[in-house]
Amino acid sequence: MKCIDLTHTIIDRLPPYPGDNETQLLNTKQFETDGYSNHRLKIDMHSGTHIDSPMHLTDSKEYICEYPPESFIGEGCIIDVRNRPVIKLKKEYETKIKEGCILLLYTGMYHKFGTEEYFNTHPVVDMEFAQFMVERKIKILGMDTPSPDKPPFSVHKLLLKSKIFILENLTNMEELLEAKKFEVIALPLKIKADSSISRVVARII
Repeated sequence: MKCIDLTHTIIDRLPPYPGDNETQLLNTKQFETDGYSNHRLKIDMHSGTHIDSPMHLTDSKEYICEYPPESFIGEGCIIDVRNRPVIKLKKEYETKIKEGCILLLYTGMYHKFGTEEYFNTHPVVDMEFAQFMVERKIKILGMDTPSPDKPPFSVHKLLLKSKIFILENLTNMEELLEAKKFEVIALPLKIKADSSISRVVARII
């Protein structure tokens, strides 16, 4: 079994989404002076690699901890969409994207994670493609960008209203391009919040 880690490491001052608070990761106790080690983390749930649930941008009252674990595990499907400012539906996707899958869109933008370009000029998903995802009943949309769209976040709202979760700020996705079959495990924290930082891995089958 081989697992590919699709998660950015949480570090102190992790680059935040514009307008969000900066992450603080502090080493509060040191073994040499205190006899043990400890750390304290202060982080927005939309920092680094994380998963959005419907409560984020809809009137849903369900916290992310209320969804069963199997909501975040499923057969993966990856599509190479590099160099496309707008990611549109193509005919071949209709056979490649299976019902209930976790769809990953590889843009290559993760190489610029944390830069102004990463947050402001990332590609976006076309509304027709988003509607297809709803019709195909995918489980999760994941991307190596900060968002599948930009204000007023129509794609976000469409997917979340349909209870399709959104994984943002993924990394290392190119390692999956040649995989014939893989499973995505994207478990959020068991936290009473709208969304959650997550450790996301792909298990090559």
